[in-house]
Amino acid sequence: MQYKATSPEDYISQLPEDRVVPIKKLRATILEHLPQGFEEGIQYGMIGYYVPHSLYPDGYHCKPEEPLPFMSFASQKNSINLYHSGIYAIPELYDWFVAEYPKHSKYKLDMGKSCIRFKKVEAIPYELIGELTTKLSVSEWIALYENAIKRN
Repeated sequence: MQYKATSPEDYISQLPEDRVVPIKKLRATILEHLPQGFEEGIQYGMIGYYVPHSLYPDGYHCKPEEPLPFMSFASQKNSINLYHSGIYAIPELYDWFVAEYPKHSKYKLDMGKSCIRFKKVEAIPYELIGELTTKLSVSEWIALYENAIKRN
């Protein structure tokens, strides 16, 4: 579902009642573990975490006026989706997450290249997401991003 929100609080205020608690808990988990330098806001209609222009003035190459995205999450019709750019960019991080997931959930992992879908919102592995959030610093993310752009 697409929400027209101007802040994370505004986004949460528009959610169906059954999504408020898991989204608030997911947000709190990410904020607790988010490395210094990343900022929170609304990006692409979701609650997002990004490198602000003050640290990376070039922004996102597709839309330089946008800060460099890092991770985000959204409440969709049938799931809560978490998007993590590092999982897409670093095969070892992807492999780590896939290996760790069964230790934190009894449900099958539903995952795309950078998207993790949680259809059973009561079973979101918050501890694992917290650990994932810590895996890349702002400087590491910028370096990975710039190397990827140079290759393309």
